[in-house]
Amino acid sequence: MPKSMGEVSQYWSAKSLPHMHPAQVAVLSLCFAIGATIAVLRPQYYWAAIPVALVGIFIFASLQVAAQWEKAVVLRMGKFRGLRGPGSFMILPVIDNVTKWIDHRVITTSFSAEQTLTMDTVPVDVDAVLFWMVWDAEKAALEVQDYQQAVFWSAQTALRDIIGRTTLAEMLKGRQELDAELQKIIDEKTTPWGITVQSVEIRDVKIPTALQDAMSREAQAERERHARVILGAAEEQIAQSFVNAGKAYEDNPIALHLRAMNMLYESLKEKGAMIVVPSTAVQTMGLGTITGLSALATQSGQGVESQPPEEPLE
Repeated sequence: MPKSMGEVSQYWSAKSLPHMHPAQVAVLSLCFAIGATIAVLRPQYYWAAIPVALVGIFIFASLQVAAQWEKAVVLRMGKFRGLRGPGSFMILPVIDNVTKWIDHRVITTSFSAEQTLTMDTVPVDVDAVLFWMVWDAEKAALEVQDYQQAVFWSAQTALRDIIGRTTLAEMLKGRQELDAELQKIIDEKTTPWGITVQSVEIRDVKIPTALQDAMSREAQAERERHARVILGAAEEQIAQSFVNAGKAYEDNPIALHLRAMNMLYESLKEKGAMIVVPSTAVQTMGLGTITGLSALATQSGQGVESQPPEEPLE
């Protein structure tokens, strides 16, 4: 898609050139063939080939064909005569002139804004696409010199203006709102030209590489902060649970001993596990004698091997 004014004018001028329909060439060729046949078969009537050729030239210049989606703007001696098409129609050569072929289909126009500063002074490159159509061919032909070029520049100007009034965060998060606002601004400009804007879509927003790295580091730091906050909240909940448990065991030593015995049992029942319990802790928990320990080990599947009694010395 062209971006400079000269390229845009050349691009749209090439698209707006009147096209030659095969029917015109067929009629002209037929008339010349008839004239040539008369001149060859009836040499004495060779002069009859001249009016036949003139008729062919007249039809070739008068016959025009517009496609189903086109309207032809006809001027007669410089004044607006009317719109013709779709289909075939005739004009008066030399007197009438088809100046424009207006396309009534939806047209897509790609436009962009490069190195444009946002409201928080961040240079961005924005690419967008515009969907528009001509609803009044007469206004599009008479109210503006080149309506295609006018739509292009209006869209680009509106994009630059809205970027300057928007922060980078708003632009990245609220593309739909920007699309709607762009559509409204451009449509207000193009409505007097008989053109309506159906939609505008921002395709891409490019920011400097250094700023991308800074935003990435900022997002990572924010995630780490959030993770630490969650971990701190979890630690606080755990500590509060321990406080509540301590209050429950404070005035109930039996419950505390049962909890200690359960913890010791859970540790001993794991295969290959070994735990050393100080004698003071055993006395405190009321585990008592070696018999109690053996019974506890037997329940946990660890079994204590019995040693044979030593024989008394004589």
